[in-house]
Amino acid sequence: MRSVALSPRLRQASLDAMGTQHLDVLVIGGGVVGTGAALDAATRGLSVGLVEARDFASGTSSRSSKLIHGGLRYLEMLDFRLVAEALAERSLLIEKLAPHLVKPVPFLYPLTHRVWERFYAGSGVLLYDTMARLSGRSRGVPHHTHLTRRGARRIMPALRKDALVGALHYYDGQVDDARHTMMIARTAAAYGAHVATRARVVDLLREGGRVVGARVADLETGHQIDVRARQVVNATGVWTDETQSFAGERGQFHVRASKGIHLVVPRDRIRGESGLILRTETSVLFVIPWGRHWMIGTTDTDWSLSKDHPAASRSDIDYLLDHVNAVLVEPLTHDDVEGVFAGLRPLLAGESDATSKLSREHAVSTSTQGLVVIAGGKYTTYRIMAKDAIDAAVHAMSADLDRKVPPSCTEDVPLLGADGYEAMWNQRHQLAGSSGLSVGRIEHLLDRYGSLTLELLDLVRKYPDLGDPLGGADDYLRAEVVYGTTHEGARHLDDMIARRTRISFETFDRGTDVAVEVADLMGRTLGWSKSQRSREVEHYLKRVEAERESQTMPDDETADAARMGAPDVVPVQVTAAEKTERPEKVSRRSKAPTPEVRSEPQVAGPEGSA
Repeated sequence: MRSVALSPRLRQASLDAMGTQHLDVLVIGGGVVGTGAALDAATRGLSVGLVEARDFASGTSSRSSKLIHGGLRYLEMLDFRLVAEALAERSLLIEKLAPHLVKPVPFLYPLTHRVWERFYAGSGVLLYDTMARLSGRSRGVPHHTHLTRRGARRIMPALRKDALVGALHYYDGQVDDARHTMMIARTAAAYGAHVATRARVVDLLREGGRVVGARVADLETGHQIDVRARQVVNATGVWTDETQSFAGERGQFHVRASKGIHLVVPRDRIRGESGLILRTETSVLFVIPWGRHWMIGTTDTDWSLSKDHPAASRSDIDYLLDHVNAVLVEPLTHDDVEGVFAGLRPLLAGESDATSKLSREHAVSTSTQGLVVIAGGKYTTYRIMAKDAIDAAVHAMSADLDRKVPPSCTEDVPLLGADGYEAMWNQRHQLAGSSGLSVGRIEHLLDRYGSLTLELLDLVRKYPDLGDPLGGADDYLRAEVVYGTTHEGARHLDDMIARRTRISFETFDRGTDVAVEVADLMGRTLGWSKSQRSREVEHYLKRVEAERESQTMPDDETADAARMGAPDVVPVQVTAAEKTERPEKVSRRSKAPTPEVRSEPQVAGPEGSA
């Protein structure tokens, strides 16, 4: 499949096309389900547009537990269908669709009772593995094993002796959710979808009682366009109700937000080689290996405050530290926490007052003509959700089409970077030798870009300084910032530090030390003025300051108030001096290329939520 760059030029071309064409499908929402729906529609031969108010995965889809899993606890709820479906998708992603992005990850499940719990939990994990095998696809992960206490502590020396009598060792899948979602969008664009971020739906277009499109505001320029489509798909997650309200109807179901937070600590703070899954009084707690770090999560509490920026309070952080410290030889403290991120799960409400018992199933509604609403579900089953949404759209518009639309084929459509990944992995030593980078650096690139790594290596060959690591975050190369801007749709500093890379929670400074360097690299590429670069940096620093303050607050209300103290947008005002200020000219010997420099600086726009 040909590689397509999510460049500024492609974004503008997509908006122009959406404003002039009559699309078959318009998808609202650039999370994993929305991007998945755009890919599903495009690969069926439909004309499709995708608009996202902020950035790909800027909401729930970048703030998950980073797991592709069946959900062991759903077996206990007897939700066998959901588990079987998720396990089948796990195998598909690991082996075929995204082997460069989704990897097996080991977990220990400590046992605290000698006989009955090993039988009970062991039967559950055995069923888990068996259901994966019976899914019709090979499993993609090793089979589980039973361990003694000594065997478990050999793998995880950090565990206290009195915290377990034995353990089960099993595998699930892990993904960088933000990169995966962005790559789905990029693959959809490669198949012809028109894709644009920073494009907020401000209203739905209606003729009589039928939805016929949407009014979209380009948040970078302030211009509005009317996008007409036979079917509009509302895939806005926790914002489903707000988007649905544009149609003048409440809809068939209500989406309720549940907050989950995660802590990130350095790898050396917990000695071990495997993740942990621990039971709590209300849910489960994961300790997940993440490169040179551990992720600890998650909470599961009702949230009714700002959906744009859910805040983690000190009580949330204390809850996770208290539960994980109950099993660790060397307890963690607040000083060990590098990063914190909070996200909202879109749950289908109405079954229970406890969010941990609300449905993780998804639902599709077509109660309003011309509008398909998809909500609920879990990250792992995004492809099934997308398929169901487009199935509903195709059924609704079948009478308007002069052709038969084929069924979904996304189970046979690898994401960009998947084809050739295994061969390139086998060649990683040769790639290191020819590029001048270390084998470890090549492995890092392959696990983030797959076979598209060649595009980054070409960039480094052309501009050698881009092969240097970032000064304040040496896990990442300078080339990754430039590539994220030219090929992956990053338009603002926050896009790069929080989602194209994960520097915002992988460093103790939360990315503030690297902000100026990243802004300089992005600014050279996007043609930012010096003033615009300063605004981007100032905006990011205030965001981090507000997040840090919110995490010292005792409860949700005070944490939310502190987080909302930071501006939500990068200012768009352009002074008279800036209008005459030209972007820097960059020569071939410079540290960054400028493939799309304009005569006037690119001005940032506000973020959105729809």
